Amino acid sequence: MKAPHHRRRRSVTLVAAGVAAMVGTGMFAAAPASAHTPQWSVDCSTVTVDLKNYSSDPTNTVTVQAEGKDLLNEKFGGDFSKKLKLADHDKPVEVRLIVKANDGDQHNRDETKTAPVCDESPEPTPTPTPTDTPSETPSPSESSTPPATGTPSSSAPASSEAAPAPSTSEPSTDLAETGSSSSTPLIAGIAAAVVLVGGALLMLARKRRSAQQ
Repeated sequence: MKAPHHRRRRSVTLVAAGVAAMVGTGMFAAAPASAHTPQWSVDCSTVTVDLKNYSSDPTNTVTVQAEGKDLLNEKFGGDFSKKLKLADHDKPVEVRLIVKANDGDQHNRDETKTAPVCDESPEPTPTPTPTDTPSETPSPSESSTPPATGTPSSSAPASSEAAPAPSTSEPSTDLAETGSSSSTPLIAGIAAAVVLVGGALLMLARKRRSAQQ
């Protein structure tokens, strides 16, 4: 009856010794270290780093590189959060994150992500302003067109009144060319006087001849 009781006591002591050995080797101490949560993201212009639940000893290191050049190289303890700005680029850029934990190499992190090229699409926003200005210009142009239509109507009667003037001047030129006769009575009078004088001379000549005979 006593033999089983001794076996139970012996197994309990063995379990207790195993637990003590695990605590002594630090196997339980490693459990909280597994709670490290490194998070980071990359877009076309920024890099965001968010590291949580690391050892409070400020000997953890974080490095961020873009195209092989360091953007960040710092030591931290506990939590770390930072947002970095990338330089302007016209082609995709490789960004590398390196995290070294002070409580074991298994918690280190070495990752690479690509930052795309930013689309230059904010330019369309100023386009609405130039489109508004041309819409205002047609309204004055419409108001200026009606007076233009009125001016030719007033000039039309003036041209019609000017037309009869040349018609009245034409008969005066025709009369001047025919010369009906302010000069003809003078010529006729002179001719008649010559005839009379000629006749008188003939009469006188006859009388002289008769007197001599």
